[in-house]
Parts: sequence; structure tokens; C-alpha cells
Amino acid sequence: MTNFTGVEGVENLSDAAWLQNPGLYTLGGYHQQSRGYQMYFPVPKSRIFTHPPTHFLNHLEFDFRSSHLHLPSIIITLSIFLQKVGLQDQLTMDSYGTDTVKELDQTSEEEYATQSKLIKEFITIPSIDKAWIFNSGSGPQAMVAMSQANLLANKRRKFMLSGHISKESSNLSVNFHWAPFPVEMTGASAFVPSPSGLKFLVVRNPDDKESPTKFEIWSSSQLEKEFHIPQKVHGAVYVDGWFEGISWNSDETCVAYVAEEPSLPKPTFDHLGYYTKDNVGLDKDIGSWKGQGDWEEEWGEAYAGKRQPALFVINVDSGEVEHIKGVPRSISVGQVVWSPSSKGLAEYLVFAGWLGDKRKFGIKYCYNRPCSIYAIKFRDASSGSDEPKDDAKEAFPIHNLTKSISSGFSPLFSKDGKFLLFLSAKTAVDSGAHWGTESLHKINWPSDGKLSESTDIVDLIPVVNCPDDGCFPGLYVTGLLSDPWLSDGHTLMLSSYWHSCRVILSLNMLSGELSRASPNDSDCSWSVLALDGDDIVAVCSSPVSVPEIKYGKKVVDPAGRPSWQWLDIQNPIFKSSEKVTSGLSSLEFKILKVPISNVSECLTKGAKKPIEAIYVSSSKSKENGICDPLVVIVHGGPHSIAPCSFSKTLAYLSSIGYSLLIVNYRGSLGFGEDALQSLPGKVGSQDVNDVLSAVDHAVEMGLADPSRITVLGGSHGGFLTTHLIGQAPNKFVAAAARNPVCNLASMVGITDIPDWCFFEAYGDRTRYTEAPSPEDMSRFHQMSPISHISKVKTPTLFLLGTMDLRVPISNGIQYVRALKEKGVEVKVLVFPNDNHPLDRPQTDYESFLNIAVWFNKYCKL
Repeated sequence: MTNFTGVEGVENLSDAAWLQNPGLYTLGGYHQQSRGYQMYFPVPKSRIFTHPPTHFLNHLEFDFRSSHLHLPSIIITLSIFLQKVGLQDQLTMDSYGTDTVKELDQTSEEEYATQSKLIKEFITIPSIDKAWIFNSGSGPQAMVAMSQANLLANKRRKFMLSGHISKESSNLSVNFHWAPFPVEMTGASAFVPSPSGLKFLVVRNPDDKESPTKFEIWSSSQLEKEFHIPQKVHGAVYVDGWFEGISWNSDETCVAYVAEEPSLPKPTFDHLGYYTKDNVGLDKDIGSWKGQGDWEEEWGEAYAGKRQPALFVINVDSGEVEHIKGVPRSISVGQVVWSPSSKGLAEYLVFAGWLGDKRKFGIKYCYNRPCSIYAIKFRDASSGSDEPKDDAKEAFPIHNLTKSISSGFSPLFSKDGKFLLFLSAKTAVDSGAHWGTESLHKINWPSDGKLSESTDIVDLIPVVNCPDDGCFPGLYVTGLLSDPWLSDGHTLMLSSYWHSCRVILSLNMLSGELSRASPNDSDCSWSVLALDGDDIVAVCSSPVSVPEIKYGKKVVDPAGRPSWQWLDIQNPIFKSSEKVTSGLSSLEFKILKVPISNVSECLTKGAKKPIEAIYVSSSKSKENGICDPLVVIVHGGPHSIAPCSFSKTLAYLSSIGYSLLIVNYRGSLGFGEDALQSLPGKVGSQDVNDVLSAVDHAVEMGLADPSRITVLGGSHGGFLTTHLIGQAPNKFVAAAARNPVCNLASMVGITDIPDWCFFEAYGDRTRYTEAPSPEDMSRFHQMSPISHISKVKTPTLFLLGTMDLRVPISNGIQYVRALKEKGVEVKVLVFPNDNHPLDRPQTDYESFLNIAVWFNKYCKL
């Protein structure tokens, strides 16, 4: 052991030493009340140095003797050190009585090496993100946007694949003739083709707050235009899937979009004090600095550091950018589209807007934020497209088109321009649930282009409360395609959850007929990507099959009713590796119907219906009469869903010998509003009982060995995971919780969605207050997993992100410390640069690698 006490830059450490044998940095010190800390820094064997690189230690700056020392601060500081050393982007704490940061168990090193190779094969399977169909003289052409995990860069690599579609009408066959290789779209943030398909917009957002945003206009053969838009005009374009909206106008001269507004001016100070325009004492050669200015609310999780979304239009000929006036700063805009254009009519920008004048609650995954469809005139009928921008001109008035309804988003014009359609999450807004059964509506668009202050809203797809067996359960969509219309102009195609599957739906606007376009007998999940005239290009997957493109050929029966014959593409878009193919080859799945236990008479009819659980297993599972160990998967939300689709990480767990039970408990999407609304006010009891019923059902069917059951969940799924190990302490041999909700009482004051805590605890959104009462805090504690901490004995792995604003890391750390205090075995992985989903490539990879090894340890796999 070589002593490094006194090494420059680490004088605050009581001892610093290099243990050459195990290959660890060891830093020892003392906590308040002389409580000892032993810190271990993992170094892979391949990187053991003959002597310690002392300059690395210069990056470690904290005082172990500080009376203010606490674990999260150490973790964040150590994370900086580990990144400087370049060892790993995580910290691990064990459970040996004192908080420790240590390397992986040496006895598991070989298993980690083996599993890490396999999970990489699954993590790097490409995803199909978007598709477009362009019709030319030589037939339809397809462009498919895809992405793939880039583990080394810890980002997603984007690329584009193009191909020609050939059809044989005689045998209803279709083939995609793909280009030999895809093209990587380095640095591209968004791709938007023009209505004619003759122009293609590529947006490249900056990596910092100083560089410009780049707009590129491409033709079929070359780059036609490139514009660099400086930060003083606007910041990054929103490409978040929520506020995001990029839209060409009909004559393809302008593009409307949503971007971060310019930074608000901040106060400047110098040696004379506050600098104003009248202060002549400031000289460029004399030092000055920018103050912070007023704090502004943000939209919470995933929007930290993002400025207010605002509306802009760029002229693609001149590059001139106009910041649209007339929209109050109290409205955050998104999802902009252009109104129909014709000679003699005014041109409008139509968009969704969210009010944030009082407080901006977290909006990610939260459809319960009040929003409306607005319209603002871009130019009068008499204005030409080449009219110069006049910064002094008076702003046009803004029109709220959906005043009579609490939610309106995803605006879309009909093909003929006569109607404006929009989605509504009014059930979520009115009740307080963060998501609910949606509805689809339309309003008449005035033929003279003159908007009225009052509009009649017509229901196209109403809310479904209690669906009849086998019937449409209600609408559950995140948005509409930019061009979802068949060639008849009145048939709309969309994707929605139907129980545990995602399906493609067809809506006839004239007759109101709604039908299922994807196969009725399919338990896979389907999503429409693009339309080729009356035919559908879709993506299909299941828990045991990777996503593939499918082609739906429209056929019409003698009664004139349309349906689609689904064809396999003869040339798949990508081929899985041998390891993935081998791992998936023996897997199978089925959807179990699980009866509700202890049915109360006060429940609505829809809340008494069976729940569903997706069971995934190997066909070889019981060859020796022994079931594979079972992982119970519980989704977050709680008003979300675990669809019957491909998950790379869950498929990886299946491939190494685990059966999966993926439970869609009451409160999930896809089963009608009655079932969804039965959960609020009963979290921690009804949802827990549903999961336990599903587990017992699987055991009774002989699908699971009761001695080898584990549980895994994140967010509200982590809430259920920690509830389950407390309420059923003998049921699970191991558990893993990702950013779990463990204590509502400590979460409510620091989360970006405190209203969620009140609603799920009370079932009543009106109970919300910024100042919870002692009664509130008592109820929060009573309904939280931490209230059952004394019964927990299940070894549990925790995966936490320090950047999480939804369930801040302190919530999980408090629960971890409580478990350690009572001697329960725990392991904690902290990811310093990750927020709530823990979905960055390296984090995803390392999380499920550790989950697999953790479960293997207790299931004796």
C-alpha cells in the first residue's frame, strides 16, 4: 500500500491510498460523530496502474470532516471524480453498515463479463422512429428514420434508410428495395418533408447556449439553402414530442415552428455597481459580470434549463425569421400547424397552448394540464408571401377556439380544409389523473377565413367509461400523424391502446364508423407510420419479436366496408444478431385474464372486470418440470400501460432464463375510464392487490415457482415494488426499484408534480394545496411504502438518477437508509447525469446488467 496523504489537491482528506492488489482507490475519512466512511473507486483490471495517477486525485475536492456532509453531496462530487478518471458513470453503495462506494462483487466478475456482452446485443437493436412515403413517377419511395444506442458516446445515433416499394397486384405481395446502406444523420434534431415531397427540412439544434440553430433545405439532389439562426433570435427548436411542432405552409415558402424564446436580459454589474444605459462609467476594458435576474418557472422533468416555448416562422427563400407577436407569455405554445390556404383568405397559425401564469407543474407524461387550441393570423389575405417583416406593426389578436372544453391539443385539418380536428384529455384535466381516456373532436373552419369567438365543438370519438366485452375501450393516443388521411379525404388512421395491445384504428368522418384496421386476432402491438394512398405502412412487434415493418393492403368487401390485408415485407428492414435471434427463438407469450379479488359493491361495473397480465416464457421452461424464475414487471404512472410490444431490456431478461409477468393493474390505460378512475385514493392497496392477484394466478396455473419470484418497477412501478416487498415480505426473493416513490410525505414538497401526490392519495384534485396540513402528511405517509418498512426483508437493488425532478433522489435514499438501519441487504446505483426515465444508453445498459446479476444471485440461475 502506498500512502498518498498530502498529495497536492487532496489535503482535505485524512488518508488517501492506492491498493494495488484489488485495483482500488481507497479514501478513508470521518463523518460527524466519528462515523466512519470507507470509499472504494472501481478500476477495471485492464486499467490497473503500476503507480497511482496522482493528478486524478486533484479533481476530488470535499472535506470528510465537514459537519454538513451528507451522502447525496458525496455521490455528486465523487461522480465528477469518476468521470475525470474515466472509469464508470455510476456509483455503487453496499450494505455493510456504513455507506460505501465499492466495485462490483469480485465473485461475479465473470458473470458480469458474460452478461455485458449479451445485453449490448439487445440494447443496440435499432428502433424505427418515423417513416414517410413519397410518390413519384417511378412509384412510391419510402424513407425510414431510425435510431440506435451509441454506448460509447452515451447518445442515440440517428440514421435514415431509403427504399423503393414494388407491388404485385396479382398476388398481393409487396417488397421494399432498400438502399445498400443507411445514411447517418449526425447532429440532426428533426426531419420534416414539405407537402409536395420536393423539399426536405433538416433542423440541427446547438449543443450549447451560444451556438446558432441550423436550418437546411434539401432537394432531391443537393442542399438548396442553409440558415444559421443566432441565439439572440431564438434558442433550440423544440423536438420533445410534446411542445414540438414544425409545419410547412401550403405553398412551401414558410415553415412555422416552436423554439426557445431568446434569453431575457440579465442585470450587469461592474466596479461602480449596477450598470444602466445612463451609467457612463462602464468601459469595455473594465471588468463586469452578468447577474442572475428573476427566477422563472420551468415545466419540470425533462425541461430543466429550457426557456419558454415560443412561436416562429422562417421564410425558406430569404432565411428571415419572425417571432410571432400577440401570444401572451403566460401561454406556452406547441404543436403548430397552418390553416388551409387559398387565394383571398387570411392565413392562420393554429397551435396548442398551455397556461403557466401561476405555476408550471411538471408536464412530461402529464395530460392533465389545461390547454386550448388557439389561432393567430399570420398575414391578411391582401398580404403577399414576400411582404417584408415590420417589427413595428401591431400584433394580430389571438383566438381561443376551444373555450368550452378544458383540454385541446394535437390540432389537425381535414384534407379539404373544412374541419379542424383536435384531441382532448378533458377526463384527465377535470379529474386530476395525469392521463385518462381521451376524446376526438372537430370544429368547422370558416370558409371565409373569418374566425368567430364562439365555436361549436362536435364529438367524433367520445370518452368510453365501461366498454362491453370485445368492444372499443376508448381512445388512448399521444398525438396524430401530420398526414393521417386516406385518399378519400375523410378516413382518418390513428394508433391507440386497446387493452394490453396497441392497435391501428380507422375512423370514417362522414359515417362516424370506427373500426380496427390491424388484425383482430393479433396480440402484437401495431402503430401506423405512414400512408401510401389507401395502404398502410406500419410497425409491428411483440414481447418476443423485434419491430418489423408491415404493409396493409386495403380491400373492400361487397358491402363497401374496408379492411386491410397485412403483408410481410420480403426484405426486412434489419436483421438481428445471432445472439438476439437465438435468445428470442424459444420465447413465447400470452395475455392472461386475471379475476379481481375482493370485489367491492361500491365499484363501478368497469372496475370489476378482470385485469390483464402479459406472460412471457421460454417454450423450454418446464422441460424438467421446473419453472424458470419469474420477474414481475409493474409499470409506472400509475395511469400508463405496459403494452404487448418489444422491450429490448425485458427481452434480454427473458433470453437469459427468466419468465416475465407484466401486470396492467386497474388504473392502467386501455380499459375504459371507469377502471382507470377506480385507483385514485387507493394507491398502495388496490394496485398492490391487483399485482398480487396476478402473481397468485400465475402460480395457480403452474406458470411460476413461488420460491423464485422477483419484482421490478420504476416510478409508480417502484412505488408498487417497495409496497409489495413490505406488504408481502415472503413473496419475493429479490427486488429492483428504479427511481421509486417511497414516501409521498417527503416527495410532495420537492417534486415537480405535487398535485399528483394529493390526487393519488385522496382521489380528489381539489385537495391540492402548496402548504400540506399535518392531516395531509399523515395520509401521505400512511399510503407510502415507507409505512411498511418494518416488515421488509427482501434484498433490493435501487437505481437512482440525481437529475430526477419527478421523484428526487432523496426519496429513494431515505428508504435505502431505513432498510440498511434494519439490516436489509441493499445495493444502490446512482447515475449522476440521468433524470426520471433512466434511459440514456449507458444507464439503460448498466441498469439492466446489474438487475440481471442481482436477480441471478437470489434465483440461483
